[in-house]
Amino acid sequence: MSPCTRLPLILSVTLPPVPIRLVAIDIDGTLLDSRWRLPERNRTAIAAAVDAGVEVALVTGRRYDFAKPIIELLPRPVTAIVSNGALVRLPDASTPIRHLLPCETARRVLEATAEYRAGAGIIFDRPKDGQVVFERIDWTHPSRRGYVEANRGFVVEVDPLEAALTEDPIQVMFNGGVVEMRDLASRLRALPDARAFAVSVTEYEARDFSLVDVLAAGCTKGRTLSEWAGRRGIVRGDILALGDNLNDREMLEAAGQPVVMGNAVPALLATGWPVTASSDDAGVADAIERFVLSAS
Repeated sequence: MSPCTRLPLILSVTLPPVPIRLVAIDIDGTLLDSRWRLPERNRTAIAAAVDAGVEVALVTGRRYDFAKPIIELLPRPVTAIVSNGALVRLPDASTPIRHLLPCETARRVLEATAEYRAGAGIIFDRPKDGQVVFERIDWTHPSRRGYVEANRGFVVEVDPLEAALTEDPIQVMFNGGVVEMRDLASRLRALPDARAFAVSVTEYEARDFSLVDVLAAGCTKGRTLSEWAGRRGIVRGDILALGDNLNDREMLEAAGQPVVMGNAVPALLATGWPVTASSDDAGVADAIERFVLSAS
């Protein structure tokens, strides 16, 4: 090379972080600590984000009325994406997005899973009575009993369960041990009409407890988050999402900035996404302070 040859000058430029416009937060294992309490630091960080002009959405597997007591603990209004993406409920109680499971699909799912009936239920988008339907309440199972006690005003029994399908439900739900629910999820995905519905799995291995939700085809936390963001003119790169469980994967994939909780399931911790503190150490607040407030 000639000594007179001039090489191009390459400058190392640090680009400013992309401003976050929407923060999507799972509830159980993420926003709430391991004793289902809301850390004060999380409340403060959410208030600061909303005050900075950022929309906050709770994106949860809980149905709306089960999520509502948590929403009411927050110091600012938030959007609720509930039932693993089946509904979007706004602070004014309107529901701009609703993805219901067709009655006949729900019926076929129940008929194909008769041996799991003890842990099966149906969720409807109703004001209160009959919102949650079981064939028979299993009072001997601690987790099932606890759920019914926490939702007593919403739960009814209908035998057989198929008789409750007088309108399209939000979902058919199952719960049980982790291995049992993994087997159920595999069976559902192998059904001839498996494309007619979506299967969402949430696992708590330490408690040997798992939830399997059957939803409308294509319905996930991530799909509905993207749909809602699109209506708001918010692109993927403007979204921060925080989650800890298997049903959060699509939500995290839908965000330009996915963040995994320190207490997350191994499958999420192995993704290489940034990891924040655990839910017991207000990891939500840490992530908001790092990715939202420090960049505003």
